[in-house]
Amino acid sequence: MPTATSGPGGRGWLLRLVIAFSFAQGAVSMARPAVSYRALSLGADERAIGVIAGVYALLPLFAAVPLGRRTDHGRCAPLLPVGVVLIAGGCALSGTAGSLAAMAAWSGVMGLGHLCFVIGAQSLVARQSAPDEQDRNFGHFTIGASLGQLTGPLAAGALIGADTGRTSAFALLVAAAVAAVALGSLWRIEHVRAAGGAAERAAKVPVLGILRTRGVPAGIFISLAVLSATDILTAYLPVVGEHRGIAPATVGLLLSLRAAATIACRLVMTPLIGLLGRTALTVLTCGLAALLCAGVALPLPVWALGVMLVLLGFCLGVGQPLSMTTVVQAAPDEARSTALALRLTGNRLGQVAAPASAGLIAGVAGVAAPFVMLGALLLVAAGLGARKRPGGAGSLRGTEERAGPDGTDRAEPGVTGRS
Repeated sequence: MPTATSGPGGRGWLLRLVIAFSFAQGAVSMARPAVSYRALSLGADERAIGVIAGVYALLPLFAAVPLGRRTDHGRCAPLLPVGVVLIAGGCALSGTAGSLAAMAAWSGVMGLGHLCFVIGAQSLVARQSAPDEQDRNFGHFTIGASLGQLTGPLAAGALIGADTGRTSAFALLVAAAVAAVALGSLWRIEHVRAAGGAAERAAKVPVLGILRTRGVPAGIFISLAVLSATDILTAYLPVVGEHRGIAPATVGLLLSLRAAATIACRLVMTPLIGLLGRTALTVLTCGLAALLCAGVALPLPVWALGVMLVLLGFCLGVGQPLSMTTVVQAAPDEARSTALALRLTGNRLGQVAAPASAGLIAGVAGVAAPFVMLGALLLVAAGLGARKRPGGAGSLRGTEERAGPDGTDRAEPGVTGRS
C-alpha cells in the first residue's frame, strides 16, 4: 500500500482537497432537493421520494468494499476525478430524465460518484496525516462537505421557482457544472512513497476481522445514524415545506443554516475534544441531536424551525469526523481504506434503509414522522457512545481515545488530536 506523510507540500494538499470536496458536495447538496422537487413535478408521492433517495445509496452499497480494497493496494488520488465525473453526469442526466425510473437510476450514478470521491479523499487524509493530526485534519476535511451542504441548498432554493419541473431541471444542470469545477483542485494532490509488502498484507486482512476490531462497529453505526439524519433532512425538508406552505427558497435557507452550524462545530472541534474527551462529546451531541430531530416533527413557526436546525447542525457536525478517526485508528494500518469503505458501506446501508423506511412511515403517519424515527436512531448511537471500556474507565484526558465511540478505548499517552 502506498503511503504518504503530511511533509511533502505541507498542508496545501489538504486545502485543495477541502476546496474540491466543497464543489463536489455542493453539487450533490444542490441536486438532492432539486431531484425531490423534480420528482414531485413528475407525480411522485412521499413513498416514491423515499425510493429515489434510497437508490442514490444502492449502487455504492455494493461498490464500497471493492473500492476500499483497491485503494489499500494502490493510490487514492485516481478515485477523485472519477467521482467528480460520475457526480456531474448523474446531475446532468437527472435534469434531462423524463420518468421517475430514469431519475432513480441517475440518482444512483450520482451516489456512486460521491462514494468514489469520498473513499479516495478519506483514504488520502488518513495516509497523509500524522496520528496526532487526524482529528484536526478529518475535521477540516469535513468542513468541505459542510460548505457544500451550506451553498448547495441555497443555490437550489434560488434557482427553483414556481414552475418546479422546469426550474429543478435547470438547477440539476447547474449542479453538474459546479461538480466539474472540483477537477481544478486535484492535480498532484497525493504524495506517495512505497511501503514494501503492505499491499500483500492488506489482502490478508479479512473483512470480518476488520469488523470485529474493537471500536469499528460502533464507529460505523454512529456514522450511519448521523449521515441518515443529514440525508433525510435534505430529502424530506422540501416535502415538509410543501405541506406547511414554506417556499423552496426558505427551505434552502433552513438547510444552509444547518450546514453553517456544522461548519462552526468543526472549526472548534479540537478544543471541544480537549475539554470533554471524544467519548463524552460523541454521547452528548448524539443525544441532543436525537431530541432536536424529533422536534422537527412539531408544527413550529419557521423561525423556531430555523433555531432548531442550527442547533441540530452543530450537534451533527461531530459524528462524522470522529467516526473517521475512530475507524482509522482502530483498523490495521494495512487495511485502513477497507475499514473506511466498510464505514461508508454502513452509511450507504443507512441511506438505503432510512429513506425507504421514512417513505413508508411518511405515507402512514405523515411527512413529519420520519424525523421521530431519526431521533430514535440517534438515541441508539448515543447509547453506543456511552458504553464504557472494560474496567469502567471513561475517556482519558491527554490521550488519544482509539476506538472511542464504543468505549473500548486503547489509550496512547501523549497523543491528543491537537493542532
